[in-house]
Amino acid sequence: MVPDFPDVMLWSFPAFFLLGAVEVFGHRLRPKDEQAGYDPRDSATSISVAVFSYALDMLWKIPTMAVFIAVYELTPARVPVLWWTLPLMLLAQDFLYYWAHRENHLIRILWASHVVHHSSRKFNYSTALRQPPWESLAVWPFYLPLVACGVHPAAIAFCYSVNLVYQFWIHTERIGKLARWFEFVFNTPSHHRVHHASQGDYLDRNFGGVLIVWDRLFGSFAPEVEPCVYGLTQNIETYNPLRVVSHEYVAIGRDVRRAESWSERSGRVLRSPRWQPVATPRPDTAPEDVRSPEPARLGKP
Repeated sequence: MVPDFPDVMLWSFPAFFLLGAVEVFGHRLRPKDEQAGYDPRDSATSISVAVFSYALDMLWKIPTMAVFIAVYELTPARVPVLWWTLPLMLLAQDFLYYWAHRENHLIRILWASHVVHHSSRKFNYSTALRQPPWESLAVWPFYLPLVACGVHPAAIAFCYSVNLVYQFWIHTERIGKLARWFEFVFNTPSHHRVHHASQGDYLDRNFGGVLIVWDRLFGSFAPEVEPCVYGLTQNIETYNPLRVVSHEYVAIGRDVRRAESWSERSGRVLRSPRWQPVATPRPDTAPEDVRSPEPARLGKP
C-alpha cells in the first residue's frame, strides 16, 4: 500500500511568494548595501530556471521512482509510516542529503548540475528557487540505502520535499544569527550564507540541509565571521537561463576534448572541479623549473 503524503512543495508555493514579497519590502525599507537586495534580471533568471526545473523534475521522477520501486520490491524489509518512524526517516534522509550535497560539490560532473544553484551573485529568496533541472539525476543514488532498508519511495520523496522547503527560508540576508542552541543544531541563514559564499575560507562548507550537526561531525563546518561574497570564484556574465543550466557541461566537454590522456579525461569528469593534471616536464626542462598549471577557472567547488 502506497502511503498518502501531501505535496509539500506545491502547498508551500504561496508561502514562498509571501516571504519573497516581505523580503523585497524589507530591502526597500531598509537597504543594506549594493550587493544585497534584488536585481530584476537575476530574479527573472532564477524564476525561469525554477519553472524549467520543476517541469523536468516531473520527467526525471519516472525512471527514478521506477528504480526505487524495483529495489523496494526486492527487499524483504518494510518500515511502516508511523508517528515515531517518520521523524527517523526525516533524520536519515537529512544525513544522506548531507553526503549527496557534499559530493555534488566535490565531483565535477555532479557539480555541473549543482553549480546552477550557486551561479547567482545575489542571496535572497529568488536565489532559493534557482534549483538545478538535473538535480534528481544527480542525487537519487544516495537514497538507495533507505529504499533497501524498507523505506517506501513515496516516504523518501516526502522527506526530500520537506528538506527543500525548510531550506527556502535560510536564503536571506535579512535574518542575522539566531539563538546559540538553534545555530548549533540547525541550518540557519548565517550558516547558509557561508555555503553560498565564494571566499576561499568559506568554500566547501556547511552542506547540511535541515541540520548543521553533520558538518560539525564531519569537519565541513565554518561559522560566518566576515561578510560573504556570493556567486562563483569566476562568475558567468549572463542572465540567459539556458546558459546558466548548461555552462559547466560545455566546459567539461571542452576540457575532455583538450585532454591528452584517458586518465586526464576521467579526472576532468570525476574529480574535483578544481582538479588539474600534474604538469609533465619536458626532456629539456629542469625539475625545479616545472610549474603546476594555474588553478581551474571553474566555479565554486
